[in-house]
Amino acid sequence: MTGSRRVAAGGQRGSRLRRTAVTGLSFLILLVAGVGWGYLELTGKIDTFSADGISGDRPPASSNGQNVLVIGSDSRSGANRQLGGGKGIVGRSDTAFLLHVYADHRHAVAVSIPRDSLVDIPACRTPGGEWTAPQHHVMFNQAFSVGETAEGNPACTQNTVEHLTGLRVDHTLVVDFSGFAALTSAVGGVPVCLPQDIYQRDLSPNRLTRGALVFSKGPQTVSGQRALDYVRLRHGIGDGSDIGRIKRQQAFIGSLIKKVKSQGLNPTTLLPLANAATDAMTVDPGLGSADRLLSFAMSMKHIDLHNTKFVTVPWRYEGARVAIVEPDADALWAALKADRTIDGQDASGKGGHGDKASGEVSPSTPAAVSGRGISLAVYNGTTVTGLAARAAELLRAHGFTVTGTATAGNQDHTSTVIEYGPGRRAEAETVARLFTGARLVASDTQGIRMILGSSYAQNPMPAVSATPGTAPSTAGDGVRSADDDLCADLSYG
Repeated sequence: MTGSRRVAAGGQRGSRLRRTAVTGLSFLILLVAGVGWGYLELTGKIDTFSADGISGDRPPASSNGQNVLVIGSDSRSGANRQLGGGKGIVGRSDTAFLLHVYADHRHAVAVSIPRDSLVDIPACRTPGGEWTAPQHHVMFNQAFSVGETAEGNPACTQNTVEHLTGLRVDHTLVVDFSGFAALTSAVGGVPVCLPQDIYQRDLSPNRLTRGALVFSKGPQTVSGQRALDYVRLRHGIGDGSDIGRIKRQQAFIGSLIKKVKSQGLNPTTLLPLANAATDAMTVDPGLGSADRLLSFAMSMKHIDLHNTKFVTVPWRYEGARVAIVEPDADALWAALKADRTIDGQDASGKGGHGDKASGEVSPSTPAAVSGRGISLAVYNGTTVTGLAARAAELLRAHGFTVTGTATAGNQDHTSTVIEYGPGRRAEAETVARLFTGARLVASDTQGIRMILGSSYAQNPMPAVSATPGTAPSTAGDGVRSADDDLCADLSYG
């Protein structure tokens, strides 16, 4: 994509990529942390992407909240080559999420879109000025690679997200490996937590030996290359899926926001981060001046950690790829458009059905499934790897206590069966609300045990229906807040 200020090829282009890198995530963190940019010295030039590639067929602008698309690139160009970028020099979208800032400016949610999601990519502009034909049922990360340049094509990804969600993307930011590493160093490292020791083979599965220890079990602080290794880690934890990695990335960003806030919102602690952002700023034309940045950032200073949520778009596996589940995804986008939070609050700032400040939920919003006080064991009755862990994560997100996960003695179950002991039927019925088509079976067992069938593997979404303007109860794959316990749910998949 061509920038609004013409940039020479070679070194200057690499420099621009590095400037883009630090900016995306650091600017996002500054926004959510509520930094008063008026108290910080803004240095460096602000580069902007050209708007030439933005589609003319866009959703209408909203007077309510704002939407910021954050794209992670795994390009190996420039400084990224030394940090382990993707294969080849073509920029690829390694991760992406849409940050929705609600109209009350007290709530925000980041919705992750898996890179392997099967979507429709609308017509996109190549660097040569031509427009491509629309693509149907292809991987989401292919949008960023249209034109096959090292810089990638953020405008095409933005077009795709608008087409997918029906929401207008107000701003788009790109983060690459070198920028991410620099940001984590600028804040003095980010706390993380791991469920077990991690070795070199977990980062590079093709190694013949496990190699040296990379991360020790438990809490620790990472920055630079180690921070990058953590968010890229896929194997050796949980079921080894990309969905699990997304959960770790969400937890990492939440921890980063928490770290910035804990240091205090003052010039001494935040100036290094602010300087990194402004010196490396590459944004859309709508944020291309200091006064616009100031106005936008200050509008979000009242968002606290608990009201900063992370979710994944409703999904299910479709072979080796990820299918976006409807109508659940549409219900999520409709909720954001209506400025309703994941838990059903009215965050429109208009004082409608719910009280944003007190957290009162609208009486018209159906209550979410609560598993508080209910314990059960989960068994995988299929040959699908990691199915019990996925179900356990869903259950824990709703407050259930999962006493253990294991493989069932018989792995040819078609439907999910929930066995319950005497006096436990009501509890079993609560469990069944999260599993479409589950059968309840009374037994002599003590407590509750659930055996997952292939029907759940094909559609791991809850049986709870959503009303218009209300997000699905699990919002796809559980909900995380920026103030959650760092060592809770360590496997993230």
